Amino acid sequence: MELHTTAAGTVDHDTAVPAPAITSASPARRRIYPWIVFALSFGLLLADYMSRQVLSAIFPFLKTEWLLSDSQLASLTSIVALMVGLLTLPLSMAADRWGRTRSLVLMAVLWSVATLLCAVAASYEQMLGARFLVGVGEAAYGSVGIALVLSVFAPRVHAALGGAFMAGGSFGSVLGVALGGVIAVQFGWRWSFATMAAFGLILAVLFRAVVTEARLHRYAADQASGQPPTADAVRAPVSTLFTNPAVLCAYVGSGLQIFTAAVLLSWMPSFFNRHYDLAPDSAGLVASVVVLFVGAGMVGCGFLTDRFSRADMSRKWTTAIWFCLISLTCLIVGFGLGAGPAQLILIGIGAFFSGGSSGPTAAMVANLTHPSVRASAFGTLTLANSLLGLALGPFVVGVLADHIGLTNALRLAPLPYLFAIAAFVVGKRVYPAGLRRLAALDPAVSR
Repeated sequence: MELHTTAAGTVDHDTAVPAPAITSASPARRRIYPWIVFALSFGLLLADYMSRQVLSAIFPFLKTEWLLSDSQLASLTSIVALMVGLLTLPLSMAADRWGRTRSLVLMAVLWSVATLLCAVAASYEQMLGARFLVGVGEAAYGSVGIALVLSVFAPRVHAALGGAFMAGGSFGSVLGVALGGVIAVQFGWRWSFATMAAFGLILAVLFRAVVTEARLHRYAADQASGQPPTADAVRAPVSTLFTNPAVLCAYVGSGLQIFTAAVLLSWMPSFFNRHYDLAPDSAGLVASVVVLFVGAGMVGCGFLTDRFSRADMSRKWTTAIWFCLISLTCLIVGFGLGAGPAQLILIGIGAFFSGGSSGPTAAMVANLTHPSVRASAFGTLTLANSLLGLALGPFVVGVLADHIGLTNALRLAPLPYLFAIAAFVVGKRVYPAGLRRLAALDPAVSR
């Protein structure tokens, strides 16, 4: 247990947040510790999505063994995203008050144990129940985790870090799909779940040992100047998460732009299995490349956004619009072609930009909300992502696939980008007014 002495006495770093008058950390440690926090938080996000998306790799096994329809398979994926959508906001609000690090550790333990229950499920109903618990455990990890990460980094890199952190979902999906398929073929699909569960539990223990509320407070971005965090002086009401039109546009646009990315994460293994006649393990490996493109695009588009908007933060809306347009065009044309190199190239380009707006929208939410409710703000963002994209996308495509075939359903999947673009256009127009609302609440945090 680490102790720190202040003018007021000794403070237990594992259980209390010290007073603002903390001696600033050395420059070297200030540079290193935020990246340690990012690495551990990112690792847990990998474990989160490995546990969530390993199911996609074993769709062919479950379909054969339990005689499931595509709609039933889709429900096993969508139930997780649905629970994330329903619970992320209340759990994020609780984490803002109870402690973000404690909340993250509890979530990781819960979803890992639930993944073990998936490994021993004996029927569709038992699997659905276990996946329900996975969703409960994962409900607020993304929102609380990104709020925790951004708290120790300056706003000028928020789009890049937001995109990189969210890309952990894609990279975790890659690992979950690729490793899950290989393990399922070699040892049986139950071992795929067991492996993901073990990875999550190990990382949860490591995170608990290294990251505490007190250390986060000491290395907070607004402590770099020796000033206490603004959240200590002013606590914004939760209602501010829903009364700023620019923030609402960011929520809606983000949820709609992630619809197609969620479809790619869930259905590409089945697409390559059916459309290219690949074995389940080979289909999983090929699909993992597409998913890797999704994650790489989130990171790359985030860095491009930060560079392009360095002089004008409103340009983040512009980049989000262009990323949606590129993905929309490439995927509609790509899925309309026959099997072959041209189709794979266009799908790859579309996948790269499919989640590219995630970083810009995360930066916009951070720029337009008060630090004291930022985890709750990202909880609302996660709610929008889940209900409008992660839960809705795979399920809608599954239902369509039962009626018109998987390939035809995938051709329609990019259409929600049109509505995302509309939300981003409106968001850019009302962005200045959104900044004024934040400044009126607390001038110290206006950008």
